[in-house]
Amino acid sequence: MPRTVAGSPVRDLLALTARPEVISFAGGLPPPELFDLDGLRAAFDTAVTRRSLQAFQLAGARVVSVASDERGVVPAAPAEVIDRERPELLYLVPTFANPTGRTLTAERRTEVAALADRHGLWVVEDNAYGELRYRGEHVPAPASTSERVLHLGSFSKIGAPGLRLGRLRAPAGLLRPLAVVKQAADLHTSAVDQAAAAAYLAANDLSAHVRTLCAAYKERRDAMIAALPGAVPDGSRWTDPDGGMFVWVTLPGEVDTADAPASALARDVAFVPGASFYATTPDPATLRLSFTTNTVERITEGMRRLAGVWQ
Repeated sequence: MPRTVAGSPVRDLLALTARPEVISFAGGLPPPELFDLDGLRAAFDTAVTRRSLQAFQLAGARVVSVASDERGVVPAAPAEVIDRERPELLYLVPTFANPTGRTLTAERRTEVAALADRHGLWVVEDNAYGELRYRGEHVPAPASTSERVLHLGSFSKIGAPGLRLGRLRAPAGLLRPLAVVKQAADLHTSAVDQAAAAAYLAANDLSAHVRTLCAAYKERRDAMIAALPGAVPDGSRWTDPDGGMFVWVTLPGEVDTADAPASALARDVAFVPGASFYATTPDPATLRLSFTTNTVERITEGMRRLAGVWQ
């Protein structure tokens, strides 16, 4: 006999009793008026702003920042940090970095790989956005030039954000220890998500889908870049990325963008203040704008609203 799964009678009933005039004795729900809103608000504020909730610090790592410019990490910077701090690992997002959108040049990738080989340093290359290029030429991955570089990729940025699936390319001798460490951390990645991703990849042309994404994202990036001069104060600076999802903006003068989200939300527009992206001392005048989610028309309107925040 075929098996059937019955719906939840409680859930069905709750949908019918959602009207405010109904006095419901049906759901086992805590009363909203007794929520500890102040305590929960403070807890969530701590959770999203405390620097210790990030992955490396949660693992007990001591994070040291390295200098970068418009072309990515300055090779002399990690060399100086290696001599001073003796780190075990260098973490990079070399292609369309989050939050700046910058890309490490081919020459600097070679220098970083040589630095890793020379000092026995492991480098983690987080390539979550690498497929999303819509201007310029492909730049070889640092992992292609050194056995000391671990290459990470993600299905979440090109497939669906709810599919938290990644991939790892590493030297053969390191794969088993890494698999054991991951198993100890989370047992394994969702089996059904992996099966669904495998079925999708077998039945669909992922490269064609990525080309569709890149074409749409290019239009959306262009719309945001075109609107920025009228959306931020005179003297502001911003990146013009060749791919990825983000534009990084630096406002002029003594300004703290952490003070602006409430004003922005009052105008029905939102952005992320830049301070939360810094490992050490932040630049409070920075902010991150993502151009991928909205259509060109909504980006244009959103940037018009953003202009009112600084007035």
